[in-house]
Amino acid sequence: MNSGRLPVALRILQWVLALLILEESLRFALSPAAAHAFAQTGLPGFIRHALAWAEIAAAILFLIPRATVVGGWFLIVVLASAIVLHLLHGWYDVGALVLYAAATWAVVAGKSAAAGQPT
Repeated sequence: MNSGRLPVALRILQWVLALLILEESLRFALSPAAAHAFAQTGLPGFIRHALAWAEIAAAILFLIPRATVVGGWFLIVVLASAIVLHLLHGWYDVGALVLYAAATWAVVAGKSAAAGQPT
């Protein structure tokens, strides 16, 4: 890929990913269906809200140019926590979460490389 197109591609990936995660996190935080599904885990409801609002905060930080790298690492931690939570409860369909984490890492690595920072 042309090196001039890479920053544009990473910016598009960043925005699509953040908006998708924001939409899904808001649904997870506010949907009665999500509350019912989460209740099946046996975990208290405040954990669902904590995870959802942490995802929302991380996705918003991920969109702010000066906070993209910090927001990206925060998002990776939240997504990794969600993956672990799913696996511990026997829900092995975590492909989308893994993909989101990998895409976030790609954006963070690209931004860090452009700024001359180690990833």
